[in-house]
Amino acid sequence: MSAFTPTPALRADPPHKGEGKDRLTLFDTTLRDGQQTPGIDFSVEDKIAISAMLDEFGIDYVEGGYPGANPTDTAFFSKNRTRRAKFVAFGMTKRVGVSASNDPGLAALLQASGHAVCFVAKSWDYHVRLALGCTNDENLDAIRASVEAARMAGKEALVDCEHFFDGFTANPDYALACAKTAYEAGARWVVLCDTNGGTQPSEIRDIVGKVIASGIPGENLGIHAHDDTGQAVANSLAAVEAGVRQIQGTLNGIGERCGNANLVTLIPTLMLKPAYADRFDTGISPEALAGISRLSRNFDELLNRAPEAQAPYVGSSAFATKAGIHASALVKEPQTYEHVPPEKIGNRRKIMVSDQGGKANFVAELKRRGIDVPRDDSRLDALIAVVKEREAEGYAYEGADASFELLARKMLGGVPEFFRVTSFRCMVERRFDANGQLKTVSEAIVKVAVDGEEKMSVAEGHGPVNALDIALRKDLGKYQHEIADLELADFKVRILNGGTEAITRVLIESHDSSGARWWTVGVSENIIDASFQALMDSIVFKLMKNRDMAGLVAAE
Repeated sequence: MSAFTPTPALRADPPHKGEGKDRLTLFDTTLRDGQQTPGIDFSVEDKIAISAMLDEFGIDYVEGGYPGANPTDTAFFSKNRTRRAKFVAFGMTKRVGVSASNDPGLAALLQASGHAVCFVAKSWDYHVRLALGCTNDENLDAIRASVEAARMAGKEALVDCEHFFDGFTANPDYALACAKTAYEAGARWVVLCDTNGGTQPSEIRDIVGKVIASGIPGENLGIHAHDDTGQAVANSLAAVEAGVRQIQGTLNGIGERCGNANLVTLIPTLMLKPAYADRFDTGISPEALAGISRLSRNFDELLNRAPEAQAPYVGSSAFATKAGIHASALVKEPQTYEHVPPEKIGNRRKIMVSDQGGKANFVAELKRRGIDVPRDDSRLDALIAVVKEREAEGYAYEGADASFELLARKMLGGVPEFFRVTSFRCMVERRFDANGQLKTVSEAIVKVAVDGEEKMSVAEGHGPVNALDIALRKDLGKYQHEIADLELADFKVRILNGGTEAITRVLIESHDSSGARWWTVGVSENIIDASFQALMDSIVFKLMKNRDMAGLVAAE
């Protein structure tokens, strides 16, 4: 039992509830659990930027890492990093055989800046024996003493019961003892962790119900789900339905192995689906929710990775329609193929143009880009015919919005000739350098006419496409300053048929300092030629965009 009884002040009152609704508390662990994602390593500056994003968005708790475990986290916890959210340090319970007052790891947690401490505690007796090498009672004592020490230091205490669901299945009495020890010692939140990510939603619901029946109120319980069976979001929702009132997760679902519960998916579900929205309040405002797509994409930008196109709610394809019959219905009534209005999460509907699309697709997509064309306009028929002919050759305009817009504007309204490439040449040489090391060098020569004046640029690069890109953008005369912030973000090559004479399709993703992203496509039997087509489209689109002649999406 606890050495003292929790007081309301130390336990902390439940967060404010909406009228007639239960309050769900959102706990973000991107900076701690999310950092365990392969290939992700946050700097102090990254952590400061992300914590500010989460704080501004309206997350209740921001877990920042493990102070004392590494220099980055120690520096990050040198001061509070949130204004509104509770700033949380994470760490182990005290070591067995050492008192709480003499444990340096616990001292680092209590001395770190922040409002709360989240302890990770073993709740599976198998792990207590194998990992900690102590008795079950010694583990319970460590949980109790750590929570009491945090409260005595004026910190809110949380306990992540690691491997709780596996532990409950193996030994329900001991798993419950761990959770109850944390609660009785005064932990504000006892978090049930599906650490291996293998528990099913029905099991989550059943076990959470038994935990609440044992005497721990749902308003003091949280869920921490991993996505190893692709059900972290479903498991989190099952836990909420069973009574927990805190949800832990990460931005875009990052995390070790298959990731964590995705808060970017969970939050719109909780706020927009009546099954949850009618019963619960999250504390996130509708205005903040309308920025969640931008939050998701900005986070991916910080990670230097392309956003997932098919991500629920926020992906660029989340409200995209390709089939002609679907597009026709969408134009008449969006609800026919949209489960929520995309503008509520800051996304937009996208009617894609392809060889499967009818007139409705083209009319809607052109209108969205500010191009009004009557359905009976012969130019529209010509555009549709060209698109279908080109897609038969290998072009993919559904994935190359900028190239489609340039093609449409050329056929329907015209595109200025900013520059004209009169010729280009690319050479690849493999040779030994002065040190006897084998090297491959790519060199490109591009001749460009600007206002009747021909310019020739030569460049070396890491491969022929890189050399061409540098040479093409090396000197565009009066337009040179306009493309200084243009960057290629991704480059994808697909072989469309077999053999050494295969048709190659190249997709290039570009972005600029405004945050806008666009995709261009090139197709040829020659991969260099296909790449050059896509490169030229990207630059022309950028110049059009700078003049408000392209890239403007009309209000839906």
